[in-house]
This record gives sequence, structure tokens and C-alpha cells, in this order.
Amino acid sequence: MNRTHGFRTDLYDAVIVGGGHNGLVAAAYLARAGHSVLLLERLGHTGGAAVSTRPFAGVDARLSRYSYLVSLLPPKIVSDLGLDFAVRKRTVSSYTPAVRDGRATGLLVGGGEERTRESFARLTGSDREYERWREFYAMTGRVARQVFPTLTEPLPDRAELRKRIDDETAWRALFEEPLGVALEERFTDDLVRGVVLTDGLIGTFADAHDPSLAQNRCFLYHVIGGGTGDWDVPVGGMGALTDALAGAARAAGVEIATGHEAVRIDTDGVDSAEVTFRTASGEGRVACRRVLVGASPRELGRLLGEEPPAPAAEGAQLKVNMLLRRLPRLRDSAVDPHEAFAGTFHIGEGYAELARAYAQAASGELPAAPPSEIYCHSLTDPSILGPELVERGYQTLTLFGLHTPARLFERANEETREVLLAGTIAQLDAHLAEPLMDCLAEDEDGRPCIEARTPLDLDRDLRLPGGNIFHRELSWPYAAERDAEGTAGAVGAAGRWGVETRHRTVLLCGAGAVRGGGVSGIPGHNAAMAVLEGS
Repeated sequence: MNRTHGFRTDLYDAVIVGGGHNGLVAAAYLARAGHSVLLLERLGHTGGAAVSTRPFAGVDARLSRYSYLVSLLPPKIVSDLGLDFAVRKRTVSSYTPAVRDGRATGLLVGGGEERTRESFARLTGSDREYERWREFYAMTGRVARQVFPTLTEPLPDRAELRKRIDDETAWRALFEEPLGVALEERFTDDLVRGVVLTDGLIGTFADAHDPSLAQNRCFLYHVIGGGTGDWDVPVGGMGALTDALAGAARAAGVEIATGHEAVRIDTDGVDSAEVTFRTASGEGRVACRRVLVGASPRELGRLLGEEPPAPAAEGAQLKVNMLLRRLPRLRDSAVDPHEAFAGTFHIGEGYAELARAYAQAASGELPAAPPSEIYCHSLTDPSILGPELVERGYQTLTLFGLHTPARLFERANEETREVLLAGTIAQLDAHLAEPLMDCLAEDEDGRPCIEARTPLDLDRDLRLPGGNIFHRELSWPYAAERDAEGTAGAVGAAGRWGVETRHRTVLLCGAGAVRGGGVSGIPGHNAAMAVLEGS
């Protein structure tokens, strides 16, 4: 075992395990407060799942390979760390194509209140659903303004958060009853119900009436971001955020060591710990006062040599990146593709369609009509494309498929991926006036510019447990008496900041922390605050 690893000191105030965006946030906050910080990253680069890459050979298109939109990142973190990072609003929130009475139509949300009202009336025949829509999202907006500021404060308990929200109807609809109850009470149109429900199913395998309320927790985090629920486009792609964070961390004095895989954490449980790491040339150890782990609770248990937590909720998504020579024309001629794809383009996400897809996947079959949602980053931010591609009218498409749990891929990941991708594209083609594949660009070797990732691919590449993009089931944003997935592993009671473990010297700063999930930096911020309070 080698201790002559060339680091600046033999004892750090903090070692960060994992160079994803949360680890970088934690590192930057601690270093700016005067702590000595070493960050160890297994891969050859920082960023984790929040990275940009050029996936297509010889093509100047820098795509957000995994995570792709920003909502939960508090402006406070951007300001505190002096990040050179910006987001842009999307002019359209969503478009959902449909066929009614044999006629191609759809629901466009965005482009102004009157435009949205007219689209609802065109689809449903009256203003009723639109008025219910406005009332429902006014309610979630009030909850967002009350809850979002608490995410970077010490963790409230359930009663404290309930008092802060002070709206019995909203509390019941979002925190106590399955989301399907609220949707069925308020909306009658199947497509409208489905569009609302989708925010409860991103990376979450659940039914609208799942008694676990996993869909409610997912929905809550999707409608409270920034106090508005807006999902914005990162200028320069998601890698622009983590590049800015890495720059801020280095400027503050953080020592970043890529190609260093943490393989074990030893702690005295009081005031010191040691991290064993592996590099291409061998193993070494580094001592510290605190270890902050940006990896999943599963990985944290492995590092501590403890019984792992109960199996994490599996991932349930298909992520597809594409580059197109042009956007495809739509069967619904009333909507310009440049509007439809600027927001979230919903496919197969009617309420009944989502229920059927869930039931099929739960029974062990791929959904016959795979639901998905798509958006075009380059319509809002063309900077991710080279000038020549912009001039020629090229566009990106990002597709996120739902209800495809990891278990469906276990026997034959590659073959199942191809079958699912073909089925997903077929669902989109049903609403296009030309096949999507006719619009795909080609790389320098003549291959179509399209790549897909299943939950098992994410587990292999990023060590996300079962491909779960949240590292485990999302938590409520309040303290529970015991953390359901942590009672058998390293993560115990939530603690003051929702990042504490049973070991005083070890904190969880990744998406698996309470109030983790999404591209937020919140677990990183909260872990740093926990350290600074205890300093």
C-alpha cells in the first residue's frame, strides 16, 4: 500500500469521493471556507451524469449525454460559488400530439396564455380543462414557493413543512393521496391527465395510484424547482455546469484527482478517516477528518464494508440522443415543428396509455406502445452545434423513455435496447408526416447519429444502482424517523441536513441523500453545511 501519492498534504480536512456535480459543489463550498479538500474521481474526467460529449464521430455536436435540463439548481449555489453558467427559458412548455375523430391534433402548452387556452379548446371542445389546469398549477406554484427555499436549509420535520405549506387541499393532493386521485378529481380528458402525470414518472417506475406514493415524490420535485417548476436549458449543454463547478473548485484550492477510484473507507467514527484508492499504477491511501461521498448509498455501503442498503428502486428509463439534418414535419399541420420540439414533446403519454405501459412492464414485458418525451436543445441554445451545422439547419433531439425498468434488460441488454428503440421511434413516427430516420444526420463513417442508453448501461457506465438516476427512491423533503433504505446500511437517520450517516466522519453528498435527485447541487451544498457547522 503506497502513501507516497504526490498529494499536497498527508491529512485533508475533507476527501470527496466522486466528481459529479454534487461532489464538486461540496468541494467548492468547503475550500472557499478555508478547508483543505481532495476530490477523488474514478473516471478520467469530472461531471458524473452531468456531462457534455461529442458522441458521433467527426460531427461537431456537443450533447448532454445523460442529464439534460435544469430546474432544481438553486440560484444561491450559482451565486455563492461565482459560477459562469446560465440557463435559458423554453418558449414552449410542451406539445402532445393526438388523434381525435380520425383527425391529427394536439395540445400545445406555451406561447402565451391565449394560445394555450385555444389549444385546450381545440383538443377538448371547451375551456373547462384549461381552467382546471390553471387552478392545479397555481396550487403547485404556491407549494413550490413555500418548499423550494427549504431545500438548502436544515431539514424540517413533516409537521414543520406541513405548517409552512398551510394548504390542506395541496397537502392532501401531493403528500397524502396517490397522485392519480388528484388528477381524476380535477381533469376529465385522458390526454390532459396523462400530460400532468408524466412529471411523476421521470425515472420512476410507478402507477398513478401506487400506494407507495413514489409518483407523488417524483412529481413534487418536478414542480417545485426554482420556486416555479420551470425546466430550463443549460447554455452550452450540461457539461457547461460541471465544467464551471470544477473551475470554481480548483480556483478555491480543491485538489482534483481523476483516474482515482475509491475502493474502501475506514473510519474511527470520531474525528478521522482514511480512504483507500486505486489508480492505473496501484493503490494508495489518504487520511482526512471527513469523507463526503457523492456515490450512491449502495456504493457507500460497499466502501464501508457494510451490509448494503435494501435493494434500491431500479431505474426505468431509456435515454436517446440524436442529431437531425432537419426537424421532421408533423401530421398536425396547425403546429410548427420548431414550436412542438422546443418544449417537451410527449409520445404515448395519455393517462390510459401510461397505465397500460406500466402494467405490461410490471408483468415483465416491454410496453407495446413505449411512452417517451422529447425535446430539442439546439432550438433554445444552438451553441452546442458547430457553426456549419447551425448554418445547415441541423438540430438535436433528446428522448427520455418511461416505464422500462432495469429487469426487462437483464437477459439481453443489447437486443432489448434495439427492440425498445425501434418501438419508441415507431410511436413517434405515428405522429410525423415523414419517418424520423429519414431526418437523421450521419457521422463521418456513414452511421446514423443516434445512441441509446438503458438502465443497465447507466449502472455499468456511471454505477447508478439498477440505472436509477436518483440513486434510490426519492425522499420526501422532510425528516422521517428512519430512512427506509438506510436502516440496513451506512445511511441511518436523516440528521439535521439529510446527509448524515451512522458514522460521524462520513457524509452522503450525492443524489441518494434526503432532498437529492436531479441536477441540483443541493446534497453537495447541504453536506458542506453539515461539515462547516461541525467544524
